[in-house]
Amino acid sequence: MEYLGHLSTDDPFYAYLRDDIIPQLNVRVDSPNFRVFRLPASNNVYLYEEKYSQTRIIGKFFGGVRGLDSETALRHMEREFNNLNHLRDLGFTGYPHYVARPLGRNASLNKVLVEEFCYGAPLMHFIVEAIRKGARDALFQKLTALAYFLATLHNRTAQDSKVDFNKECEYFARILEQLTNAGRAEWGEVREFHRHKDRWRGKACMWEDRQVLVHSDVTPANILFGDGLWVIVIDLEQMKSSDRAFDLGRVVGELQHFFMEQAGDKWLAEPFIGHFLWEYACHFPDRGAAFAAITRRTPFYTALTLLRIARNTWIDASYSRQLLDEARKTLR
Repeated sequence: MEYLGHLSTDDPFYAYLRDDIIPQLNVRVDSPNFRVFRLPASNNVYLYEEKYSQTRIIGKFFGGVRGLDSETALRHMEREFNNLNHLRDLGFTGYPHYVARPLGRNASLNKVLVEEFCYGAPLMHFIVEAIRKGARDALFQKLTALAYFLATLHNRTAQDSKVDFNKECEYFARILEQLTNAGRAEWGEVREFHRHKDRWRGKACMWEDRQVLVHSDVTPANILFGDGLWVIVIDLEQMKSSDRAFDLGRVVGELQHFFMEQAGDKWLAEPFIGHFLWEYACHFPDRGAAFAAITRRTPFYTALTLLRIARNTWIDASYSRQLLDEARKTLR
């Protein structure tokens, strides 16, 4: 978190925070003074801390984000605002599952979404502590909590329509295109990945489940944890209808990635992966059958996650190659 100074009282965003936002938080300050901090994120995300009341607010600006034109930025702002409200309307407003409260959005102020600041430790913290300090029990506990949250989200939003696996195959193809454009994958291996994708497309199990709402971006920075089973969700920009295994594969892939990168061995993640999937399955009438069903489908989404990570510019070429090799093995 980088301290940037104080928000100018001449900035239009100052008046918006003073007049429209902080009154919702029962803050009564005649002349608020906002400290500004830049948060690490893919979008332009800032923390605003009111000096006198210590009130904290998050501002997420979609305008000016690379790759988003004005119309697309507006859609993303509206989508996340609506997604946050939708899950809160479904009851995700208290222990043990909490979705951050949106406080407003303003298209004229650089497409900003404003939401409450939520305290909690990210999943990344518990993974790193398990790797570096042997704090395994804490990671097991938080994966239990995350499995509980995801099972609740998925089961509460299950639809009558079946999964359309074609959509995820199209997403898989877009990731391959990005890897090719970035020079991270050669044409020969891209064709091989497409053959794997088409083979998975032919599996009946990939079409068998009902669609649910998936978080779609369950990365170790996007989920916060409090005491006990507290799970706090702060980022819902990419939420969509899909296969529940999409979220599960994302978590599995992220665990493998962290243990590969920081411990040099993806197999060290296996006890945590097995625990996470088994805990998820316990929220169904037939735990064994649920476990068997999700573990048939999860490898595709795990490989998709590894490919997604491999395209990032902050990943060096040799490690990107390692991720591609692991994704290929996972798809076989």
